[in-house]
Amino acid sequence: MVVYVLSDALGETAEVVARAGASQFDGAAVEFHRVAYAQDRASILKVLREARERRAALVFTLVDPELRAFVREEAERIGLPAVDVLGPVIDAMSRVADRPPRLEPGLIHQLDAEYFRRVEAVEFAVKYDDGRDPGGLLRADIVLVGVSRSSKTPVSMYLAHRGYKVANVPLVPEIPPPQELGLLRRNRVIGLTVRPEKLREIRQERLRALGLEADASYADLARIQEEIRHAQGVFARLGCPVIDVTHKAVEETAREVIEIAFGEGE
Repeated sequence: MVVYVLSDALGETAEVVARAGASQFDGAAVEFHRVAYAQDRASILKVLREARERRAALVFTLVDPELRAFVREEAERIGLPAVDVLGPVIDAMSRVADRPPRLEPGLIHQLDAEYFRRVEAVEFAVKYDDGRDPGGLLRADIVLVGVSRSSKTPVSMYLAHRGYKVANVPLVPEIPPPQELGLLRRNRVIGLTVRPEKLREIRQERLRALGLEADASYADLARIQEEIRHAQGVFARLGCPVIDVTHKAVEETAREVIEIAFGEGE
């Protein structure tokens, strides 16, 4: 089976659809030919004739209504099976949208750039989670600091999915915080704190989830109070803003972080 993919841009959308269709034919050998940036009738007609000679199917995405109509008419005239992937979607949306379509090839790749920016941010958050590499702090958009289980990682990942590069650093009395924190702009380092009693409950649940005793020193109230005092001392030395996350959902905390770091309200 031969499938021609024709597009006025890269043709990735049409090829994804074509491959999804081909996956329904178990064991069939499928040969794909992608023709990108086809934006004039002469080159398109050449592709259609070649596809017909090879007894192929055609899947196409063209935003220009005249070119779409040309391909449909020519394909029908020469007996070439053809599927217009994008045209019906644009036509349907045009009937309910409050503005006309732009009809510019390749706009989806602007969205792709945003997608890849988010992917890069997520990879960054994973790499620099929990203070793994202090060198990454200097490249972060935001650095979250706080004691264990103060929601640093969930907030980091939420922000990463918004495209922000976030690192986080745990604060432990026995371990001095990385020196890099002192080199960052004050509003880009944000402390997260939580009330001792609430933190104890969170840690006890964590221990139970791991199959451990809930009264371990990790969830001891005196130890937690010591950790929080230490963290507050670090916040004071850094002069960084602090958010109390005791009764906040991850989304609420993330919004506050963005407002502090960038002055962007939602």
